[in-house]
Amino acid sequence: MRVVVIRLIYLLACQTFRWLALLARSSATKDAEILMLRHQLAIVQRNRPRPRFFWSDRAVMAALLRIFSNQRRSQLPVLVTPRTVLRWHARLIAWKWTHPSRRPGRPPTPEALRQLVLRLARENPGWGYRRIHGELLGLGRKVGASTVWEILKKAGIEPSPQRADRSWAVFLRAQASAIVATDLFHIDTVFLRRWFVLFFVDQGTRSVHIAGITRHPTGPWITQQARNYLMDLGDHAESIKFLIRDRGTYFTDSFDAVFQEIGVRVIPTLPQVPRMNAIAERWIGSCRREATDRVLITGQRHLRLVVSEYADHYNRHRPHRSLGQHPPDQLIAAEPRSASDRTMVSRLDRLGGLIHEYKQAA
Repeated sequence: MRVVVIRLIYLLACQTFRWLALLARSSATKDAEILMLRHQLAIVQRNRPRPRFFWSDRAVMAALLRIFSNQRRSQLPVLVTPRTVLRWHARLIAWKWTHPSRRPGRPPTPEALRQLVLRLARENPGWGYRRIHGELLGLGRKVGASTVWEILKKAGIEPSPQRADRSWAVFLRAQASAIVATDLFHIDTVFLRRWFVLFFVDQGTRSVHIAGITRHPTGPWITQQARNYLMDLGDHAESIKFLIRDRGTYFTDSFDAVFQEIGVRVIPTLPQVPRMNAIAERWIGSCRREATDRVLITGQRHLRLVVSEYADHYNRHRPHRSLGQHPPDQLIAAEPRSASDRTMVSRLDRLGGLIHEYKQAA
């Protein structure tokens, strides 16, 4: 019992001396100690079961520890050891000297230039980055070849041999610009006379040329119409590489010779296979449905007027799905201006109002 009393008196005396020492300390030190203890308590409550320090926690604790003396720092209850604080300081010094430079480097590539590079790559699958670089220089865009390569790589565009489209659709579309087809179709007039219309159609542009109209399609007549057609084409006749025709007796050897003289290969269709000349057959069907079957033809002059008027409408105004809803003669024409609610639309009647054409009023 006496030992317990003596120990209690000793503890009270020690605590009394601690309170006296606390009264002798400055208010700044007390406030710093309170802040330190509160901050550590917040860390413990935030991260359980094991405290986890963020960079902001390290900065606050390091700043508060500098206020205390070495003796008091050793007595203060801290969640970390002095060695840990020293390690934080070493990391801070290492970060300072290894942090990347903030000096401005190479300026980023303009977005407009990047979009132009991607457009050239999409529209020209056979072009590599060197070819695109040369095209950009021709357009007055000063850019390095490595920059073009980097733009294509970041966009996931493969080199030109891998991204080239070798499908049948692309192959046939490229060949169509060098193919011309020809055929005849007949029209019966109101007087029960049959007339034949000879035409040529460019499979690349779908442009139709009415060559002639006759009641008796003989070999010499068709051969002469072929010569007239090539004369009308002029220098453009050299772009023709293939001619598709049926096996009618009116297409004689002299007719083939007219085209073979300029290097055109004549390809007769197989018997009873009209799909080999599908574009010409399609034009015949369109002409019948939209023009000749809706008019009573009286004679050759009337038939020539109707067919020529429809061919002009077909070439200049009628939209074609295979051409992106553009007429053959306006493939490279500028897009019409955007219409608004106040835009006026005018109508042009052709073939006596049988066909209507619409355009924006000026």
